[in-house]
Amino acid sequence: MDPYAMTTGVLRNPDFLRFLTSHVGNELGANISRVALPLVAVVALHAGPAQVALLSALQTAAFLLLGLPAGVWVDRMRRRRVMVVSDLARFVLLASIPLAAHLGVLSIGMMFTVAFLAGVAQVFNDVADQTYLPNLVSTPQLGDGNSKLEVVRSGGFLAGPGIGGALVQLLGAPRTMLATALGALASAVFLSSIRTPDKPPAAGVREPLLRGIGAGLRYVWRDRLMRMFAAASIAANVTVGAVLGLSVLFLAEDVGLPPGLIGVLLMSGGFGGVAAGLLGGVLSRRIGTARMTWLSLTVPAPFALLLPMTQADWRVAFFAITSIALSWSSALSTVGLITYRQTTVPEHLLGRVNASFRSFMWGSIPLGALLGGFVAQEIGVRTALWVFMIGRLVSFVPLLFSPLPWLRDFDEAQAKS
Repeated sequence: MDPYAMTTGVLRNPDFLRFLTSHVGNELGANISRVALPLVAVVALHAGPAQVALLSALQTAAFLLLGLPAGVWVDRMRRRRVMVVSDLARFVLLASIPLAAHLGVLSIGMMFTVAFLAGVAQVFNDVADQTYLPNLVSTPQLGDGNSKLEVVRSGGFLAGPGIGGALVQLLGAPRTMLATALGALASAVFLSSIRTPDKPPAAGVREPLLRGIGAGLRYVWRDRLMRMFAAASIAANVTVGAVLGLSVLFLAEDVGLPPGLIGVLLMSGGFGGVAAGLLGGVLSRRIGTARMTWLSLTVPAPFALLLPMTQADWRVAFFAITSIALSWSSALSTVGLITYRQTTVPEHLLGRVNASFRSFMWGSIPLGALLGGFVAQEIGVRTALWVFMIGRLVSFVPLLFSPLPWLRDFDEAQAKS
């Protein structure tokens, strides 16, 4: 790490800028896919609610199936290399969709396979990504670095669906998937250009896989704040998975909106995430990291009830308002919790702890997507959204039994855990 970069702003670190730029390609491509992939299924293959929900579930199912062992394996490997290989794998997989469509051999079965395998690559990428940042920046810069990365993630969420909706109208859904593939390729190129040596894994005797998984789980369980955060995240992400799986179908068929407007609405949440990333550092200094996280989880929660009221008139704004409020909530709490893990967890355990926590968070999303599809099949999409948004409203309740509501900063949690 450059000593000069350690004492200046994080954006003066050239390698951090390369790392940040790699996220631009990856996040933009992934969020274009968020519109294009289900629209390929709906428009090109005439998929129904259950198939669209299953497709959405398969994109994150790998977090549930492989998230825990991925943490052990990432702790045994060079983390930047893991990210580059996973980006290249996603490039090949996602580029196969427009190729298959061009050749006339695209099927829903192939899309299910690509969605799952691309999700597997994303699991390794995400675990390595959150574990890698401390190699590039000093400890005092972690909060600032995570906030900048959150701006990019939210900016991709903001711009990607709008670009995706426009590209679908211009090129068609299958060809739009090529933009997603190129985003993954661009990420691999920028990661490869980082000059800081890719830190080798910690030396020592390697634990058996199950014992290594257990070490990460035990750390999360023994940390009272992380334990209750995991419970709240599972509750929230089951509802999020259901809404993500149903949103395109809801806006396209129940509300009756064109693809371009669907893309604009799906990207609207990015405004909340960008605002959170820009303000996260200021808020954490003014009111404390823990207090910022608690307020971000509770204050926006009632806005969830607006989403099912969306109609194809002025009430179309309800979808955008909900997305902005809940994205702001998610972004601020994510910045706080990631920084907490990066500063308190021993380096040799960080990959496993990150993987354990992300397994709880992201593994619940495909379960929610599947549940959302089945519930919508029985009671209708709009009624199902009412059920899941009420669930999102109360998802923070487990944190009432943690130290979080009474903390100003996260470092106080160590004494109270």
